Order: sequence, then C-alpha cells, then structure tokens
Amino acid sequence: MLTSADLRPAPAPHQRTAPPALLGRDSAAAYRGLVADVADRIAARFAAVERPWTGAAPAALAPSIAAVDLDRPLESFEAAFDEVGALYLDDAVWFHHPRYLAHLNCPVALPAVAAETVLAAVNTSVDTWDQSAGGTLIEQRLVEWTAQRLGLGPDADGVFTSGGTQSNLQALLLARDEAVEAQQLKHEVEHGTPLRGVEVLPRLRFFASPHSHFSVVKAARLLGLGEDAVVTVPADDWFRMNPAALDAAIETCREQGNVPAAIVATAGTTDFGSVDPLAPVAEIAAAHRVWLHVDAAYGCGLLVSLEHRALLAGVEAADSVTVDYHKSFFQPVSSSALLVRDRAALRHVTHHADYLNPAEGALPNQVDKSLQTTRRFDALKLWMTLRTLGPDAIGAMFDRVCALADETWDWLASDPRFEVAAPPSQLSTVLFRLAGADDATHRRAREALAASGEGMVAATRVEGRIALKLTLLNPETALDDVVPVLEALARHGKTAQEAV
Repeated sequence: MLTSADLRPAPAPHQRTAPPALLGRDSAAAYRGLVADVADRIAARFAAVERPWTGAAPAALAPSIAAVDLDRPLESFEAAFDEVGALYLDDAVWFHHPRYLAHLNCPVALPAVAAETVLAAVNTSVDTWDQSAGGTLIEQRLVEWTAQRLGLGPDADGVFTSGGTQSNLQALLLARDEAVEAQQLKHEVEHGTPLRGVEVLPRLRFFASPHSHFSVVKAARLLGLGEDAVVTVPADDWFRMNPAALDAAIETCREQGNVPAAIVATAGTTDFGSVDPLAPVAEIAAAHRVWLHVDAAYGCGLLVSLEHRALLAGVEAADSVTVDYHKSFFQPVSSSALLVRDRAALRHVTHHADYLNPAEGALPNQVDKSLQTTRRFDALKLWMTLRTLGPDAIGAMFDRVCALADETWDWLASDPRFEVAAPPSQLSTVLFRLAGADDATHRRAREALAASGEGMVAATRVEGRIALKLTLLNPETALDDVVPVLEALARHGKTAQEAV
C-alpha cells in the first residue's frame, strides 16, 4: 500500500534532514531567547542611528543581495541576522530620525510594535471566527469606534485593509456596483426588460480633484472602467476641490448620457495636505444621489485631533471613508481600514465558500467584507495603542506635526534663499523651492542632501515645475531639526548652480 511517506522526495545531500524549529509549546524557550536577542540588536541599531539614510544606490546594494545562495542556509540564526544587517539594516531608511522629512511615513508607537510581536507569533488570520475568535471581535470593535468618530451612524461597518490603495479600490468597487444595480432597476422600470451590468460599465464616471491620490485612477482601470472614467474636477487656489465645478461636471456627465457613479473627496492630499470642502461636496452628492467616498488616508488623524477636528466637518455624510492608521495614528505598516455608512453595501464583495464561510453560517466573520481572504490581525496594533496611550495623546501628536508645518512655512517665507510653492498646508506638508533654481538644480540638491546623510526631503511638481516637499509626521521633530536640513539644501543648491 502506498503511503504519504512514499510520496515525499528523498532529501538532497546538502539539505538538512530535520525540519527547522517551529514556534510551539516545545520551542517557547527558544522563542523567548530569539525575540530577546532581536530586540537587543534592533534597540542597539536605533540608539546608534545618526542619519535618516546612507543614500545607497541600487547598483551598490544589488550585487551583494544577488550573490546570496538561498538554497544553502547559514550555520545559525545569528549569522543570518548579521547578513540581514549588512544587506538591509546598514542602509535602511529610518523614519524615526528627526531629519527624515520626505514621504508619508511615521515613527511608530511602541505599544503597536509590541503588538506586532504578538500577532506574528500567534499568526491569527482574521477572516473567519474559527481562525480568529476574539480577534474578529476586536477588529469589529475598532471598526465601530472609527465609524462613531466619523459619525457614520448605526448601520455603519467596515474592515481593515492593507492600505489606502486597497481601501480606495474597494470603496469604488462598491460604488460601481451600486450604480450598476440602480441603472438596472431604472431600466427594468422604464423598459420592462433586463439590462446587463456590462452594458452600464462604459458609461460610469468617477469625479475627483486633480490632487486626489493616484489610486483613484488605478482603481478605475482595475474595475474595468478605464482611466478616462475619472473626471477631473478643478481645484481652488488651496488645492481643494471646487464644489461649483463639481456640480457642473455632474450635470455635464448626465447630459452626455453617462452615469455619475462616485465622487472622491480627499481629506489630506498627498502633495499639499489639503482637505476638500466636505460639507458642500456632500450636499452636491446628496442632491445628485451619487456615492460619496472620502479618502482620509492622510487626514484621519483629524478624528482624534484636539485642535483641527472641524476640518472633517461633512465626513459624516460620506458613503465610504478610507483611513490609514499607519500614517497619522503612528502605526506600523500595514494598518488601514475602509468604513461604509450602510453595511449592506459590503454585499458586493461577499462570496460564500462551503469550506470557509457557507451562506448558512451564523458566526461573525470578516471575510464577507474584505477583498482579502487570509489577512493579518493588524487591528491588534491600534487596539494596544489606544488602550495604552489613548486617542487624545495620538491627537496631540498629530496636532504637533501640523503646528510644525506652520512654523516651517513661516521660516521659509521669511528667508530670501527660498520661495514657498504653495499656501500653508491644512495638515503637515510644506512645499517650497530654492529661489531662482531650475529643476536640475533642485534634483541635484535633493540627491546630494540624501547622500550626505544630513536629511531627506521629497519632491513633486507644482504648476509644471519641481518643488521640494517636507512631509512632517514625526511629533519628536522640531524646527531646530528642520532648519539644518533646509540650510544644507541651500548649500547643496548653491554648489550645484556653481558647477554648471
């Protein structure tokens, strides 16, 4: 009789004959030592960090990584960690450094880091009750808490996601399918004949400002609508969506025989930190009966802000909202969620599988609400942070970075070596240029800054020209940390101009 052992291939001579240690009852002591060792090593790294980045280029790192023989393990975990140190940690970008001022990356709250250790060790998958139990309820409670903060009402629901891009994709999927169903019902009533969803798709349109996140256009493409389905609504001088232009664009859409499917308002644009006027936009969405999605991936920190919560006025009227806790709640990646006003809308992503979530199942689960099946218990990180620090402390940290942005803008506006490239941000970004410098000079100055280790800034374009960008998300950074980076940029810019 053929047994399962007969089906297993014999190990090659160079392979270990015993399986590697797995985390379980018998390996608890080894786990304790391993985690303690890693904690010591990482703590030493953090204590020794003197600059946000080494400026390493791909060509410098690629040969060492390509040379690793992944078929031959090293002699110990210690050796493997030393290798990771050389290949990764030596040139890692350290978001906690006070002179990291580049992208929407934040230093992370210690309770959340501790929670990462727990969720990785237990390895819970938050899709069905019989894989997560209390994890399901903790995630649902955090969804409920966030929906309450948003003011979405008693029928709200949601699910944790991998990030803002996935949250926006799912929101627009729900909006698409709601619009298709509405058009099918309308056609049935008016004509008495069925209408296939595929016949509606080419006429669907999304409305967003030119400063909305690129994931809106990407979602339109992934949802089978194409990039042209996104109608760009003009913005005002503060880079916020113009409500009157939105109203006119929807009217034009209908006149052309197309179907307004969703409005995407942004609470915290990536480049400008601007918050669209949510209340007027919500009134227009209600008047036209169009799904309103608010992308608050960046601006979700306003939910706990002690000073700027009013910027979110109107979000309570949204049909769906994206929040990224791993931005302005200081959580490790990944920690994001999609919230919806009416839980019934989540039916558009539900699929019942007999082995997993049969239709007759009575236990709570999150897979019915998610684009993912297997999914990490990322909610634990936010839970531990809220239960340790509380929302007011998180809000105070977010208010601090917003205040720093104002201080920095004022400093730049007063120094003749610089020119501001945008009005003061409503959140924590600052856009500026080196006075009189061209695009090439800005590129060289930014690259020289990163290579020197003196700091890191980002870049984008404003009105067709390169602008340098500070994204301030470290509440431990002060103006005294920012000014030396700006001074270094001015110096590198001058050197670049003189070299021409």
